[in-house]
Amino acid sequence: MRKFLQSLLSAWIIRMSNKFGSNPNRKRIHEALNKLYETINLSPGKRGLIFEVTDTDKFIILSDQHKGARDDADDFALAEKNYLRALEYYSQQDFHYINLGDSEELWENLLESVIKHNKETFEAEKAFIDKNHFTKIFGNHDLYWDNDPLSQFNLKRIYGEVIRIYEGAILRMTVKEGKLDIFLTHGHQGDLQSDGNWSSKWFVSTIWAPLQSYLQINLNTPAYDNQLKTVHNTLMYDWVINQKNIALITGHTHQPVFASLTHLERIYLKLNKAKEEKNATDLAFLNAELHKRIKEGDKAPLFGKYKPGYFNSGCCCFSDGDITGIEIADGFIRLIKWSYHKNNIPERILLEEMKINDLSDLNLFDG
Repeated sequence: MRKFLQSLLSAWIIRMSNKFGSNPNRKRIHEALNKLYETINLSPGKRGLIFEVTDTDKFIILSDQHKGARDDADDFALAEKNYLRALEYYSQQDFHYINLGDSEELWENLLESVIKHNKETFEAEKAFIDKNHFTKIFGNHDLYWDNDPLSQFNLKRIYGEVIRIYEGAILRMTVKEGKLDIFLTHGHQGDLQSDGNWSSKWFVSTIWAPLQSYLQINLNTPAYDNQLKTVHNTLMYDWVINQKNIALITGHTHQPVFASLTHLERIYLKLNKAKEEKNATDLAFLNAELHKRIKEGDKAPLFGKYKPGYFNSGCCCFSDGDITGIEIADGFIRLIKWSYHKNNIPERILLEEMKINDLSDLNLFDG
């Protein structure tokens, strides 16, 4: 039956996906981001929260776990150990955890199966809820949390209490030049397939995506198409360079970006420095990391005019089990990685960091 339906429907599904799916468009993306940012400011708590950040507040932003059913298609399975250790660390350090979307892979799996196979990770997340340090934002692969009438019932089953689901958040802080808003959202805004009205989003999450999964039709999305995710990151950056006093953090593309440069681009910069300094140790390490990132499919966006206001948390389902995220603490913003090291024990690795105040020094406030 599946093969028959594949032959009958595949061409139509691919054609419709190309027409309505993840096709980044500057106008759509900019309008959607503007609307969400304005809505959060005008009606805090409706589509997103505003946090007035003090010097003692600490945040960890992780996205794109894509928790599945522990089958061959479960991208999260290899990364679970790193994720659990990271959450243990951040809970102990009293961080506020912002889950930036696509936490559950509900395009490919039934919710019951995801719940059954991820009890330990849900318990680790619940530790933040118990301290009122958890903010859950939906993405395109877990749209269910935003549009299904039973979502609150199932969230209570998972976490033991009802929690609100948001589309974004704003971290508002004081810097040298005045107020800085760090605007957070998953990053699928402007995608016609998953950013339409309630009925279209219900159709995608309840009918369209399961149909694609059943027919085993592999459609390109920003998460998996290297060229498309580079274009999508560039359009997100293109939005933030036209804003004043705003930095942007998204997920969605699975491509870590720090201060508007991908990790790959920063490796090239460090390689040049290591060559100039004739640092053999750094050269060996950076060349190995470069080959690894290229093998993973990373490409370097051409952002043109440079401002450091765009960040991407990457994902928690890299094929080697690594996870990446963004930390905000102690006056710094940091790109971090949790990776398996000696004896297969998860280890936190600092990839990049800069002072929040330096954002204003680097022309973020010029508009």
